Amino acid sequence: METQERFVASGPVRLWTERAGDPGHPAVLLIMGSAAQGISCPDALVTGLVDRGVQVIRFDHRDTGRSSVVDFDTHPYTLDDMATDCLAVLDGYDLDAAHLAGGSMGGVIGQWLAVHAPDRVRSLTLLSSTPMGHHPELPKPSPELLAHFAAGLPPGVETDVALFRIFNGPVRPFDEPAVRAMLERALSRATDPAAAANHQRAARTLTPDLLVPLSSIVAPTTVIHGDQDPIFPQEHGAALAAAVAGANLHVVPGMGHVYFSPGLPEELAGMIRL
Repeated sequence: METQERFVASGPVRLWTERAGDPGHPAVLLIMGSAAQGISCPDALVTGLVDRGVQVIRFDHRDTGRSSVVDFDTHPYTLDDMATDCLAVLDGYDLDAAHLAGGSMGGVIGQWLAVHAPDRVRSLTLLSSTPMGHHPELPKPSPELLAHFAAGLPPGVETDVALFRIFNGPVRPFDEPAVRAMLERALSRATDPAAAANHQRAARTLTPDLLVPLSSIVAPTTVIHGDQDPIFPQEHGAALAAAVAGANLHVVPGMGHVYFSPGLPEELAGMIRL
């Protein structure tokens, strides 16, 4: 898969980006989740989308990968700032609008964009995500995942492989070699691996713009959710689809919260809304 890399500016923040596919084709912007670099999206998913006739852009959020590291204590940011980064990526490629596909926290950012910048959103696909705002009524993460976080394991690839095994869920096969290779690559290209934890600090800030009803979304919307998701049990996906008028909900049997099961990236590439 041939790709082109470039850096784009979002105010003082410098963002690493990568484009695959024909620049003349409609664009899909992939928005990754909390602490996730752009490369956490499997290449097979990108290739599957390109084969459907689109260009695909993925990028490193601020505080991940090769993008700028931010001193959060001095310059705190919120999810709306991270959404503005997405608009800067579109501007950097001279794109008036794009199909958005956001996973987990990236799905929340996608919702923000569909609410507050609707003219930039051709369609919206929300994978493994949850409604933006505050929804304490929805189920909490699985006990196994909470136990992993509570164990205080040392940071590093082995701890993250164990975490991704839980993310994968117990039903579909777990492609450990692919996960390990991605995590090792991510560690090697991160300016400051610890900075990615700032995303959780940003996500905990409940700004008024996150409380706007999702019923205001006009972009054609598809919600894709695994029935084995340990972070956002499938009730989150159902609530999200119910909140967006006309949204399609696809519950994927056996899928967890990540996409490193053989055949799953290709399956998802065929489900993303274009």
